[in-house]
Amino acid sequence: MTTSSKTLGDWLHDFEREAFRLETLDDYGKSGGVAAYQAFLAGEPQPEDYRTDSWVTTVGDAVRAGKRMYRVHILARPLTDYLRYELSWGYRRNMTAGEEFFILDTTERENPIPGAPDFWLFDEQTIGAMSYDGDGKYLGTDFPGEDQLSTFLGYRDTALAHAVPFPEWWAEHGE
Repeated sequence: MTTSSKTLGDWLHDFEREAFRLETLDDYGKSGGVAAYQAFLAGEPQPEDYRTDSWVTTVGDAVRAGKRMYRVHILARPLTDYLRYELSWGYRRNMTAGEEFFILDTTERENPIPGAPDFWLFDEQTIGAMSYDGDGKYLGTDFPGEDQLSTFLGYRDTALAHAVPFPEWWAEHGE
């Protein structure tokens, strides 16, 4: 059920205080940045258009306006090629703009929120539940109603309670 007349892109620019993202997949390789991912796999340097991607501007503008953008990625080691790319190139790039990252590593423990979908949560009141196919291709976003809000707030709170800051996790497990 869609309860928002705004798109995900609208919400990423229009939120007022905070935007939280839960990532649950091991591969988003068909969802954007494909050329950069291929460059990473080939051992090439980061393409200029990747380093200056519009996402960096979106995050930087939000953070300079006093807003918070943060996410938790649920993952297990060993990392897939895509996760090695996302964490070593994407997360580290986006941190320079002010985005915060946390890792919920399930390598040696159960996932505390199995079945939680990928989603954005804006200002603790608007949910953007994201859909992907089996290859990590983004299919779209649905905006569930307020009746789902407590469930998604619970996903966020549980993920954060079990996650560690990315820089700390990367110092121990990064490649």
